[in-house]
Amino acid sequence: MNPSKIILPVIVVSQFCCTSLWFAGNGVMPNLVSSFGLTESAVGHLTSAVQFGFIMGTLVFAILSIADRFSPSKVFLCCALLGALFNLGVIWEGNSLMSLLAFRFSTGFFLAGIYPVGMKIAADYFEKGLGKSLGFLVGALVVGTAFPHLLKEVTHTLSWASVLVGTSSLAVLGGVLMVSLVPDGPFRKPNQKLHLSAFLKVFQNGKFRSAAFGYFGHMWELYAFWAFVPLMLKTYSIIHPATTFNIPLLSFFIIAIGGLACVLGGYLAQALGTKKVAFVALLLSGICCLVSPLLFAQTSESAFIAFLLYWGMVVIADSPLFSTLVAQNALPELKGTALTIVNCIGFAITIVSIQLLNALNTFTISNKMYMVLALGPFLGLLALVRKR
Repeated sequence: MNPSKIILPVIVVSQFCCTSLWFAGNGVMPNLVSSFGLTESAVGHLTSAVQFGFIMGTLVFAILSIADRFSPSKVFLCCALLGALFNLGVIWEGNSLMSLLAFRFSTGFFLAGIYPVGMKIAADYFEKGLGKSLGFLVGALVVGTAFPHLLKEVTHTLSWASVLVGTSSLAVLGGVLMVSLVPDGPFRKPNQKLHLSAFLKVFQNGKFRSAAFGYFGHMWELYAFWAFVPLMLKTYSIIHPATTFNIPLLSFFIIAIGGLACVLGGYLAQALGTKKVAFVALLLSGICCLVSPLLFAQTSESAFIAFLLYWGMVVIADSPLFSTLVAQNALPELKGTALTIVNCIGFAITIVSIQLLNALNTFTISNKMYMVLALGPFLGLLALVRKR
C-alpha cells in the first residue's frame, strides 16, 4: 500500500483518540457531583475549565509558533501523553472542586497541541481537497467529544473511573500512532525563527478576518450546545414525566452525528464552494437556536429527538469549512500559528456562552435561554456577508 494513502485515516483515528479527553469529565459528571459533593453548577465550571485551559494553551502555542517551529507530529505526541496524564488526575480520591478544575484546565491546555496541530498536519499533506480532509478530521473530533457519553453508557456496570482510564489510554494510542506513521508533510514550510507578533500579523488579510469572524460566531453556539445537550434531555423529561430517555446514549448520538455532517459538508464544499456551504450551515443552526423553545412543548418524543439530531448536525457542519478558509488565507509559514490563534479566540468565546447559559439556568427555568445562542450565528453571517 502507498504510505501516503494511510495518512488521512491515521490522522483521523489519532484525532478521535486524543479528543476523547475533551468531554471525559462531562461523560461522568453525575458521578463527579456525587463522589466529590459538587453542586449542579459544576457542569458549567468544569466544562469551562477545559475551555480555559485550551485557550491558554493555544495562546502560548501561537505566541511561540510551536506548530510551525517544531515537528507537528512530535508536538502532538507530547501533548497527547501529558493530556492523558492530567485526565487521570480526576480519579484521585482526595479531589476537591479546585483540584478537579486544575486537572481539567491542564487537560485543556495540552489539547491545544492536539486539535489545531492535527489540522496543521492535515494542511501540510492536503493542499487540494483540504475542506474534505478537514471534514473527516473535525468529524473525528466530534465523535471523540461524544465518546465519553457512550463509554459511560456501555461501562455502567464498571466504576466511573474506567471512563477516564479508557479515554486516557486512547489518547496515548493516538499520540503513538501519529508520531509513528505520520512524518512531516510535503507542504510544510518550517518557520525556524521566533516571531512573538506573528499571531497578530495573520489578521491583516481581509479574507482571513472574514473566515475567522465566521468561525467565532459558530463557536459561540457550538460548545454551549454540546455542554447542555444532557440538560436539554433532562429538562424535557421533567416537563413530560412519561418520557424515558437514556440520556448518556442519546447525548452521544446527538453530538456524534455531527461527525457525519462534517464529512458531508466537506463533500458539498467541493461541489458548491466552501464559503457558501459554511454560510448555509451557520444560518440553519442559528434558526435552530431561535425555534428551540417551541420544541420543549412538543409532546412527541421522536420529534424532539429528531430536532436535536438535526441541530447536532448543522451546529458543527461549518466548523471544518471555516478552518479550511482560515488555512487557505493564511501565510504558508504561519499556517499553524493562524489555526492556533483562531482556535484560541474561538474557544475563549465558548467560555462566555457556556457561563451565560449556566447563569441563566440558575436564575430561570425558561427554555427560551437557548435563544441567546443565535447571537453567534447572526454575527458570523454578518461578517461573511460584509466581506462579500
